[in-house]
Amino acid sequence: MKADIHPTYKPVVFQDISSDFSFLTQSTMTGKDTIKWEDGQEYPLIKVEISSHSHPFFTGKQKIVDTAGRVDKFRRRYAK
Repeated sequence: MKADIHPTYKPVVFQDISSDFSFLTQSTMTGKDTIKWEDGQEYPLIKVEISSHSHPFFTGKQKIVDTAGRVDKFRRRYAK
């Protein structure tokens, strides 16, 4: 196996910005922001729009997340 071709695998905190839910896991992603976790250590922070805590399939609630005006654009286009 070649040396130094794989990304580093380290602890990262993912934060769901729609429901303020965070979880610590291992990932190769990196972030500019950091957060102090429950164990007192700082970890890189990755912000996501939808996680298992806010996704309609896992919660059973229908919720529209419109970040770029896609729903309004769709309604205008097909309102004819």
